[in-house]
Amino acid sequence: MLSRLARAFVLVAGLYATLVGALYVFQRALQYPAPQGIATSAEAGAVGFADVVLETADGERLTAYFRPPEPGRALVVYFHGNAGSIRQRAPRAAALAEGGRGVLITSYRGYSGSTGSPTEEGLIADGRAALAFARAHAPAERIVLYGESLGTGVAVALAAETEVGAVVLDAPFTSAADVARMRYPFVPIGLLMHDQFDSAARIGAADAPLLVLHGTADPVTPFAQGRALYEAARAPKRFVAFEGEGHVRLLENGGLAEVRALLDAVEDGRAAEYLMEEAGG
Repeated sequence: MLSRLARAFVLVAGLYATLVGALYVFQRALQYPAPQGIATSAEAGAVGFADVVLETADGERLTAYFRPPEPGRALVVYFHGNAGSIRQRAPRAAALAEGGRGVLITSYRGYSGSTGSPTEEGLIADGRAALAFARAHAPAERIVLYGESLGTGVAVALAAETEVGAVVLDAPFTSAADVARMRYPFVPIGLLMHDQFDSAARIGAADAPLLVLHGTADPVTPFAQGRALYEAARAPKRFVAFEGEGHVRLLENGGLAEVRALLDAVEDGRAAEYLMEEAGG
């Protein structure tokens, strides 16, 4: 009997070790399912955008779509999600650019025509390159960072280290590790995960006006995580809940009006006041 139990224990332990080992080895492939298809801005239907290449401090070359802002208008720097691409987000870029606003949407390293391989440090470096490019076309106070899903981790990291006009977080998380723990509760994520994107630890250092959008039925980054991240952030800030909405269409299902109102306020130099008014503060 003991021998059978011992053999069963060894078998289960071996299977567990194999599973955890596979997750450890292939974790970045799981975290960054990077699309490889390449399309020009014209092929993606991004009217008025140009194809540009950004160079990072560590020598990578990133493909991007860019539409410069008209005088006095805001410039949105957009960071897409982990399974997304700039081609897929071209309709969003076009919507955000209406009215003469500028938009820069960049393909992370290892994604859709960009060189390199994705890591947390690398994606933040990509964000710095995008921000440097944006600063050549607009003053800091009119640059707005827009992060979607994984891109919220990049946007928060940048906002914690530099001045921008405002930040929009679309379906954010407290950390990528917290999201992973939901999926793999049996794995010691904190010990094994390389790229944890700890936005909850970083956001307190960001002082830009903040707009958070989150769906109450989000199955990927839980609504509670978005709310917790918002609570950890400094004012001025505003949280907008979308009842019954999931993870990927907040902008299309009501969020665009919220973002445009914030962009109006950024252009008028009153983003902080706007968010405080909207939040009842």
